[in-house]
Amino acid sequence: MEARVTAHARYTIADIDKRLYGSFLEHLGRAVYTGIYEPGHPTALPNGMRKDVIDLVRELDTPVCRYPGGNFVSAYNWEDGIGAKESRPTRLDLAWRTSESNQVGIHEFAEWAEAAGTDMMLAVNLGSRGLDSARNFVEYVNHPGGSQWSDLRRQNGRADPWNVKLWCLGNEMDGPWQVGHKSAAEYGHLANETAKAIRAFDDKLELIVCGSSHSDMATYPQWEATVLDATYDQVDYISLHMYFENYENKTSEFLALPEKLDRYIGTVSGVIDFVKGSKRSKRDVKISFDEWNVWYHERKNDAKRMREWDWPHAPVLLEDIYNFEDVLQVGCIINTFIRRSDVVRVACIAQLVNVIAPIMTEPGGSSWRQTIYHPFHLASRYGRGTALHLDVDCASYASNVADAVSYLDIAGVHDGDAGTITFFAVNRHGSERLSIKLAMERFGSIKTVEHILIKHDDLEARNTKDNPHNVAPRKSDDAVVEGNGVSVSVPPYSYSVIRVRL
Repeated sequence: MEARVTAHARYTIADIDKRLYGSFLEHLGRAVYTGIYEPGHPTALPNGMRKDVIDLVRELDTPVCRYPGGNFVSAYNWEDGIGAKESRPTRLDLAWRTSESNQVGIHEFAEWAEAAGTDMMLAVNLGSRGLDSARNFVEYVNHPGGSQWSDLRRQNGRADPWNVKLWCLGNEMDGPWQVGHKSAAEYGHLANETAKAIRAFDDKLELIVCGSSHSDMATYPQWEATVLDATYDQVDYISLHMYFENYENKTSEFLALPEKLDRYIGTVSGVIDFVKGSKRSKRDVKISFDEWNVWYHERKNDAKRMREWDWPHAPVLLEDIYNFEDVLQVGCIINTFIRRSDVVRVACIAQLVNVIAPIMTEPGGSSWRQTIYHPFHLASRYGRGTALHLDVDCASYASNVADAVSYLDIAGVHDGDAGTITFFAVNRHGSERLSIKLAMERFGSIKTVEHILIKHDDLEARNTKDNPHNVAPRKSDDAVVEGNGVSVSVPPYSYSVIRVRL
C-alpha cells in the first residue's frame, strides 16, 4: 500500500507550546505513595522522593505536571498538606474510597517537581470548597511575604514563592460523580468569581475552567457554551478530558477513536469562537486537554474492588499494564494534538506513575518504562517547533466513529533552530506495509534521514519488571533520501519517527 505526504514550509498550523507534553499526578492509588514518594527506598533522597523515578521523569522532559487532582481535589483541603508531618491529619478521600495521610503536600510536591525538571500546574477545590480557599492557596504559593498565608509558607520552610502560572478552577465539575458537582450555570458563576479574585491578586496568571469530562456527556457541548459565557473574560483555557477503551478487542475500531477526539476538539473550538463572537471579544481562549490516556485494562475490576474495600492507604488501583497496541493509540492521540496545536496548547497524560501511567514502580524495588512511555518520550523530545499542515493521500477504512479513517496517521513538526523536520507516523493497517513518499517543499536540501521504529508482532506484548525492554524503539534502515524527499517503508501496525536533517 502506498501513501503520499507533502509538507510545505509556508503551510503551518502553529508554534507548538511545549506544555503539550505535560503530565498529571493525583493522590490516587500508588501514584504518589510508593510512586514518586517512598522513604526507605534504596534510591530515596533525604526528602523521601524516589530518585529512580525522578530520572525517568526527567528523561520524558514533561514541562508541566498537574496536581493534586483529578477527582481527589474536589474534597481536598490543601492546608492538610503543610506544616510538620507528624501533625498532619489523615482524611478519608471520598473520590477513591481511600485514606490520605497527607505526608505529601504542596511543599513536598514542589521539591519533587523541581528535581524532576517540571513546573507545577495546580488545581483548586471548587467542589466542597470555593473562592476563599482558592485565593488563600494562591497567596500561600505565590506571594513573596508580608501576609498571613505567605508568612505561613515561610514559617514552613519555603522563603521564596513558587510563582506557579497555571491554575485549574476545579476538576470535571460537570460530572455527577464529582464531590460538589454543579450545574453549568452554578459552576460558571463560581468559576468566574474565583477567577476574578485570583486576577485581583495577579492578572498574569493562566486560568483553566472546566469543560466536559468527555464528549459523551449528556450536557456536552451546551456545558462549554454556558460556562464560557459566564467566564470568557476571566479565563485562558477550557479543560477537556478523554480516555480511550478497547473492550471489544477490535484494533481497527480502537485506533479509529482519535477521529472522535479530533471532532471533540473541533466542536469545542467552535463553541469558543461562538462565545468570542457573541461577546465581540478580542480575547483568545484555548484548550487545555489535561487528562488523556488509554484506560480500560483494569477499569471494571477496580470499580468492583473499590466498593468492597475499607479505606486503604495507597492501594493498587487503576494500574493498567499497557501493551504494544496501546503504543499505536498513544501515537495517534499525540499526533491529533500536534495537528490541533493551534487551539490545544496544554495537554497532560494521565497519569505519570503507576496509575494508568507510562512509569511503573515496585515498592522497595525497581522502576521501569511501560510500552506507552516510548511514543510519549519520542514526541516530547522531537515534537517541539512548528506543526506542519500535511497533505496526505492514503487509502482509508470505515469505522463506527468515522466513515473514512486513513490507514496512515501522521503529524509533522519543523524545528527551525535544529534544522530538522520530524514525522510521527502510525500504520493502522494490520496486514500491509505502507510505502510512504514524503515530499518536502521549500525547506532546502536534505542531508540525512533517520528512522526510529516501534514494532512488535504481538499486539498484547507488554513490558514488565522482568522484561522491561520487550517493547522499545529501535533504529531502522527503511528510510532513504530521494531528491528533496524521503521514501520510507513501515510495517503493519507500527509506530515510526522519521527524522530529516536539512
